[in-house]
Amino acid sequence: MSETVPTATAGRSPEEAEIVAALGERPVVLIGMMGAGKSTVGRRLALRLGLPFLDADTEIESAAAMTIPEIFETHGEPHFRDGEARVIARLLDGGTKVLATGGGAFMREETRDRIREKAISMWLEAEADVILRRVKRRADRPLLKTPDPAGTIARLIAERYPLYREADITIASRDVPHEKIVDECVAALHHYLCGAPAPTLSETS
Repeated sequence: MSETVPTATAGRSPEEAEIVAALGERPVVLIGMMGAGKSTVGRRLALRLGLPFLDADTEIESAAAMTIPEIFETHGEPHFRDGEARVIARLLDGGTKVLATGGGAFMREETRDRIREKAISMWLEAEADVILRRVKRRADRPLLKTPDPAGTIARLIAERYPLYREADITIASRDVPHEKIVDECVAALHHYLCGAPAPTLSETS
């Protein structure tokens, strides 16, 4: 079942209204590693813009009637990745929204191409220590069920970050209040879509 946030178009700031107008039917797609904050920031960004929020992982679980760890255990990662690509393709065609994707989704070339064609991509870039500290709080990360989670994160960063850098926008995900990250997302979207001046260091520090 799709997760949405209440829309509040009347409460948008002029900057936020300009972003939504410039998006047209394009979604904003959040990419990045597990623990980067895609779902948490995505929900708040969607609320600010008055747009629906969807989490691709939630949609995959709904379509499969299984949790992601169960899909990995029963069918393996290749099966999961095929289903993930199909779900994201469907969600990209559903009009403007904020969409959080799983950490491996952007690694698939066809998914990157679809996102590039139909959406605005935003990478939440997090350092390895931030990711490890955050993911330790949860036990539902199939790729981290290894004797050396820190080593696994380092390997995934080495594999994934070169492709994540293809995103339209990059935001540093770090341990500051979530609303500060959302403010930076809004400012970066406004700059990218509407030609507004880039936020200065004093505005984002």
